[in-house]
Amino acid sequence: MRLRSLRFAWIVGGLVAFLASVSFAVSVGAVPIPLSTVWGVLLNQLSPDLIEPTWSKGRAAIVWDIRFPRTLLAALVGAGLAIVGAALQAVTRNPLADPHLLGISSGAAFGAILALLHTGLFLGLLTVPLMAFAGALLATLIVLALVGFTGASGADRLVLVGVAVSFIVMAGANLLIFLGDPKAAHTVIFWMLGGLGLAQWAHLIYPLIVLLPCTLWIWLRSADLNAMTIGDETATTLGIPVKRFRLQIFVLGALITGTLVAFSGVIGFVGLMVPHIVRLVVGGDYTRVLPASALCGALFLIWADIAARTIMAPEDMPIGILTGLIGGVFFIWLLRRGRGQ
Repeated sequence: MRLRSLRFAWIVGGLVAFLASVSFAVSVGAVPIPLSTVWGVLLNQLSPDLIEPTWSKGRAAIVWDIRFPRTLLAALVGAGLAIVGAALQAVTRNPLADPHLLGISSGAAFGAILALLHTGLFLGLLTVPLMAFAGALLATLIVLALVGFTGASGADRLVLVGVAVSFIVMAGANLLIFLGDPKAAHTVIFWMLGGLGLAQWAHLIYPLIVLLPCTLWIWLRSADLNAMTIGDETATTLGIPVKRFRLQIFVLGALITGTLVAFSGVIGFVGLMVPHIVRLVVGGDYTRVLPASALCGALFLIWADIAARTIMAPEDMPIGILTGLIGGVFFIWLLRRGRGQ
């Protein structure tokens, strides 16, 4: 009973923290807006007859059309990257596994840039997410193929192969930018730094319909992820098809990362940092690690976006710069901590 009460308290606390963070994120910016107005606009949009508007149409547009979708996109991207990072760290038994370091984000960026600058939106709005997924999946398969080709069996070797592939793919992405339209290339370069400024309500459905079923499938396989953290032999004795399951996680990770990169640009190190912090709090059971990582990843990126919008106000700093700075420091700390163990 006590454990159930504690779990309920954690859930309620997480929801309160999420709602408070979203409210604050929508209220701050170049034009500060009171929290009462934020919630008033929200209630008015959900039920127009519920509350009498006392705010201007301009403020309503800022809250509903700009900041709410931006904040929700930050939550989706943060949650998705954290889940992918946690799952990759389990199936590779590598504490440094992350979509950014394994080349998945770079592959997604390559596919998205190819669509934006060269092929055009031949499938409409779905073109960029699909091309980003194809690029992420291709980069993933290259990493796996090189691991087998070079015999890089160690956990550290996998990261080195991923970093090498990431550099090669990004070189190709930079070549695509160089060969593309200079005017469009400027926008793409800013997008590659990671940003949420182009978020729209109509776009949120795409990361949502990818993230929800993929996250549910991964969470339902929490027991398998727990077994994979112990070792391939243990997982095999428990009846888990190790190679197939690892490939499934890599494909789902590529799908989630590719979709998120298509709408937010390249945002690194979220998948590396958040699962480590979560495991320090909730332990190593992936039944708890995955939902906690999703929540903490969402909170982290919401607050990172708040910082990106306020540090150089009224300029909007690309959020990828901030996460890269924090992630680099965290990476060094993680290496130092691993050395001391």
